[in-house]
Amino acid sequence: MKRRTITRDISWLSFNARVLQEAADNSVPLRERIKFLGIFSNNMDEFFRVRVATLKRMIELNGKSKLNMHLEAAPEKILDEIQSIVIHQQDEFNAIWESIRKDLVKEKIFLTNEKQLNKEQQKFVQTHFEEEVRSNIIPLMIESIHQFPYIRDKSIYLGVVLSRKDRSMKKKYALVEVPSRALGRFVKLPSPQPDEHHIILLEDVIRYNLPSVFSYFGYDRYESWVFKVTRDAEIDMDNDVSTSIIQKIEKGVKNRRKGKPVRFVYDKEMDGSLLEYLIKRLNLTKKGNLIPGGRIHNFRHFMDFPDVFPKKGQRKKPFMHPALVKTPRVTDIVLERDLMLHFPYHSFNPVIDLLREAAIDPNVTAIKITCYRLASNSKIINALINAVRNGKEVTAMVELRARFEEEANLKWKERLEEEGVKVLIGSPNMKVHAKICMIKKRINNHTIHYGFVSTGNLNEKTATIYGDHCLLTSNRNIMADVNKIFNYLEKKKNGLLQLKACKTLIPCPVSLRRELLKMIDREIKLAHNKKPAAITLKMNSVSDEELIYKLYDAAKAGVEIKMVVRGIFCMFSENPKYIKPINAISIVDEYLEHARIFIFHNGGKEKVFISSADWMVRNLDHRVEVTCPIIDPNIQNELKDILQIQFSDNVKARWLNNELSNKYKRDNRQKKVRSQIEIYNFLYQKTTRQIEIQNEAISHVTIPETSNQEVVAS
Repeated sequence: MKRRTITRDISWLSFNARVLQEAADNSVPLRERIKFLGIFSNNMDEFFRVRVATLKRMIELNGKSKLNMHLEAAPEKILDEIQSIVIHQQDEFNAIWESIRKDLVKEKIFLTNEKQLNKEQQKFVQTHFEEEVRSNIIPLMIESIHQFPYIRDKSIYLGVVLSRKDRSMKKKYALVEVPSRALGRFVKLPSPQPDEHHIILLEDVIRYNLPSVFSYFGYDRYESWVFKVTRDAEIDMDNDVSTSIIQKIEKGVKNRRKGKPVRFVYDKEMDGSLLEYLIKRLNLTKKGNLIPGGRIHNFRHFMDFPDVFPKKGQRKKPFMHPALVKTPRVTDIVLERDLMLHFPYHSFNPVIDLLREAAIDPNVTAIKITCYRLASNSKIINALINAVRNGKEVTAMVELRARFEEEANLKWKERLEEEGVKVLIGSPNMKVHAKICMIKKRINNHTIHYGFVSTGNLNEKTATIYGDHCLLTSNRNIMADVNKIFNYLEKKKNGLLQLKACKTLIPCPVSLRRELLKMIDREIKLAHNKKPAAITLKMNSVSDEELIYKLYDAAKAGVEIKMVVRGIFCMFSENPKYIKPINAISIVDEYLEHARIFIFHNGGKEKVFISSADWMVRNLDHRVEVTCPIIDPNIQNELKDILQIQFSDNVKARWLNNELSNKYKRDNRQKKVRSQIEIYNFLYQKTTRQIEIQNEAISHVTIPETSNQEVVAS
């Protein structure tokens, strides 16, 4: 049977290939190219921890898993395809890294290994090892240990072969975990010339000192190779009703550390007998995603490569929204009109300021907010704690199952509860992914509500690198529905009735799928009647089959479909049966495109939405999400202008075609348009113009003549 969609995992690998393209692009600053290699590596780690682990579980369950319903190919076949693609990408990765290393040398930046040290550097490495490293390592003679030591996920290890040059002693194998968590990965070395920078990796510091580490055993030859193991990161939630969800997550986080190995990445130069020994002791198989690589692994650390580059990055700083220029209080503006912040171009500070103002406003009585991924030193949390201390009722929905944030969010829960915040933790079978806030205020015996609905997390750190939209609003209909969503989160005994009662917001899991299908059907009907019909979509991922099939129907009916999708894209965008081709692109650039926007032509009465939900089964059916209509015509136009700039991108945009070839959308006949730079300029000009208007207004104010005495008195 002919496949109607692209396999989700293969599509995701195609997205990560786009990240690799950025690392290969010589026009990208060198530091950013290294960072993209780190992002690629980190992405791949998470892919194996979650997706590959899930496929392996499905095979073990022998087809009994419900997840099989969402696959168009057998898990075994998908895993084989993944293995082939990953090995190819690893080869490409290694070639890019070698090219980058040559470029580093041109910039007089040298990544020096243990065999390239001069005498001064050798002495430095010995001293650094004795003072900083030795106490942080535990060498293990693995052949003498009956129970093979636990190999930690996210760590790298040196597999060591000890021998004598005269072969008078039998080879021995040893293991050393590289303590990069405690010490960092990079060590700056003394440089022979003042304009040079020499850096050594922590594992090479250990390599140089292996004779000292194993001096007790009488060997004189030490060979070592780096390897790492990626483990299943899925958290099992058992059905013991007597166990609280908190206990289950705490238990799951601990068990995650002992998850089954799903990938073994090793230096392809590794001694063959040591490799066979490690595979055997780790209970791996030849088909168990054994990935040969280069000398260096865990490139995710390279996102923190030392800033030794002579040419500094040109990333521009966020700026204030024009409506907030020279305005002392964000709250005053939000109570007057809707305000849309576009991150990372606009500053995230107004979101924090809105909460800070509420925390000290004597008329504010309550704050309710959802928290999914927070910054490590969260100003959002500080504002909430300040509000409690000022006598406000504060309710925070902390999603404990935000993947890889479970431990951090458990700690935030404890901290908030200690301060008197009412903490909600969601329901066992549904993540809360909505990004919403409601502030309750009493003015002249009347209660008003204001707050925000966002496409991105309330995280001031990621808000400087993630592209998102946040609507600050006091719209009564929107805030009434936000209140209903919080009522659902607080009182689940009523089931989903509160969510179903929403009249303006479109929540998941109760309404969004149905409403999207209705709106697409309306465009299809308009197209059949030879009337203008169009759908414009922007999101992270598209994998839901029902909605994909409906978009196929729309394209065949003649609906104009334009899409910006950063990551997973399971659609076939090309089909001779489409009356109008689907214009689908992906943009991978300096900022992570994270926003979700849905626009339906609707017979000329356009419907424009922002959303926290991607078009995936998990978002639509198994999460609490919020899709919010944009009512203000000016904000609607601003969102459409931003999307139009992105569709004009001919520098960082790639076509999302059926072959997953990631072909750049280039046209040498046209002026180059790099959308993230153009959007910055587009929004910045609005702020600049507002400042000019305010300055002109001030300059036209007539100051009456007064005596010096009158000035002093005033």
